[in-house]
Amino acid sequence: MTNLKLSLAMGNYDRTRAVVDGRVQIDGVDPIPMLLSPEEMFFRAFRHQAFDISELSLSSYSISVARGEPHYVAVPVFLSRAFRHTSVYIRTDKGIEKPEDLKGKRIGIAEYQLSANVWVRGILEDDYGVKSSDIVWVRGGMDTAGRPEKIKVQLPDDITMEEAPVGSTLNQMLADGEIDGFVGPRWPRCYAEGHPHVGRLFSDSISAAEDYYRRTKIFPIMHVLGVRRSLVEEYPFLPAALLKAFTASKRLAEEALFDTSATKVTMPFVEDNLKRVQTLMGNDPWSYGVADNVTTLDKFLDYHANQGLSPRRVKVEELFHPSTLEAYSL
Repeated sequence: MTNLKLSLAMGNYDRTRAVVDGRVQIDGVDPIPMLLSPEEMFFRAFRHQAFDISELSLSSYSISVARGEPHYVAVPVFLSRAFRHTSVYIRTDKGIEKPEDLKGKRIGIAEYQLSANVWVRGILEDDYGVKSSDIVWVRGGMDTAGRPEKIKVQLPDDITMEEAPVGSTLNQMLADGEIDGFVGPRWPRCYAEGHPHVGRLFSDSISAAEDYYRRTKIFPIMHVLGVRRSLVEEYPFLPAALLKAFTASKRLAEEALFDTSATKVTMPFVEDNLKRVQTLMGNDPWSYGVADNVTTLDKFLDYHANQGLSPRRVKVEELFHPSTLEAYSL
């Protein structure tokens, strides 16, 4: 028998590189890797089911599960995780000094359903009493006008959503002061370029995130790995094989990261940051699998339903193929 040739769309990460270069094999599969941006990957996956295996937005995937129309089934491989205190940008000349000052402000977003935005809205409400309905949301493209939601969403009646003017981008609107802030996984270009009146809501985002983790033990999940449901029905070994391979690939990346004799990443203070993370989060901060991530997944699914993105509250076990909910041991 020959291995299955399957298309595989994902980001270009250290934790996936061993799958791409062949150091780690996926049992029974010869992958055809495509290293793409999240925007392209997710649009093509959710609009056209373009890939056999794909990194997926946790939020958009949860919508598909809640609606009973998931073309993919997820594996608990969390290819993107991030503390989203870095994701709230503000005009520093609009009287916004603390999260509560966002009430009544006009805040830009590329898509309401983005996983990062689900986390930010949940944290703002839980920790600072700022409800999604307290903010006027302005939706549009960051650098290109007219970005659509990858999956159509029906928002609650109390949410105020405006479309950015035709031809306008959120980056330019933020730079010009036409919106009061921006929430999203990518920093706006005007911030990266040093605009004098654009900053972060949480100026010390690391300390804010560390405090959040100490209180909640949550390291937010953004993306999962999905495999075409029709393929799994034909080849039920696939989900467990993917979990096994991607776990092995992540382990190789972690081993390389901890070899600081000559650092493997182009970043100063690697040893210090590694020690800081271990002190806060233990020896496996970027864990895969369901068991170690139930609290994080449950919180996300609560937020997702409370924000009106899911027509019903999805259960954690509904997200993942049953063969990936447990593992063998020797």
